[in-house]
Amino acid sequence: MNYDIAIIGVGPAGIQAGIHASRRKNKVILFGKVSESALWHAHLENYFGFEEKVKGKELLSAGIKQLERAGVTIVEEDIVKIEPLEKGFKLITEREKEFTALALILAIGIKEEKIFFKREKDFIGKGISYCVDCDAWFYKGKRVVVIGDGSSAIWGAKFLTQFATEVFFYFSKGELSSEEKKKLVEKGVKVLTQKPVEIIGETEVEGIKLDDGSVLKVDGIFIEQGAKGTLELLAPLGVELDAENFNYVKVDRKMKTSVDGIFACGDITGPPLQVAKAVGEGCIAGLSASDYINKIKGEN
Repeated sequence: MNYDIAIIGVGPAGIQAGIHASRRKNKVILFGKVSESALWHAHLENYFGFEEKVKGKELLSAGIKQLERAGVTIVEEDIVKIEPLEKGFKLITEREKEFTALALILAIGIKEEKIFFKREKDFIGKGISYCVDCDAWFYKGKRVVVIGDGSSAIWGAKFLTQFATEVFFYFSKGELSSEEKKKLVEKGVKVLTQKPVEIIGETEVEGIKLDDGSVLKVDGIFIEQGAKGTLELLAPLGVELDAENFNYVKVDRKMKTSVDGIFACGDITGPPLQVAKAVGEGCIAGLSASDYINKIKGEN
């Protein structure tokens, strides 16, 4: 399905971008799960127009209703891959649905670093990876395990079956649905029920120890905690990040990134990490993306 503008992220920045972009007569689609927004479980006491404390859940829900009234298509799925096209971009969701858009607005927020193993940092680049898309090729003909708690982990496990001889998977948050487990098994993924608790190896990953005391020999461990993070999602696009400042996305005053047609807003562009700032940048990104669409359509 083709759209003018695709927005990734359903927090305050993404919602505001969608509101403004849709009012410029664009065909807009927004991806994300509102309940996973950092604002969902928060309360606001410093936001314009509210005398009393307001629940983040209420503010986000109201924003979703505005988007729906404006005719914005909302897809409650995470984006696991973005591919540049000759004109625009192709987006692939966790359920392998494909969409195209002429412009992108990145409002995916930031995620705190999550460490699964005590010695994890010692093995980064020596068998530990956080990017399936980047490193899958290096494990061709080898045994790997994917550990994660979200859609990117499930997608990553299935993707790795194209390279590795054996792929194991451990879902670190609750239980897999029967449908998700069935799809993994159909792809040849072996789902673990025992929790990995320790990395085995001296200088490189040689295996993992499970909580029942058994050892599983693997050459690689892919850790995919949460939705696909900034580095992995943006790596194929060449978007410039601020390597000296926590890899925030670099933007100009119009929220343009280093890549033509890609805009960014909200926490992903850096502090202050405030709703007011996110909303303001979302407004600018929505308007700037609209101007970009008008420009390229005028050239056709």
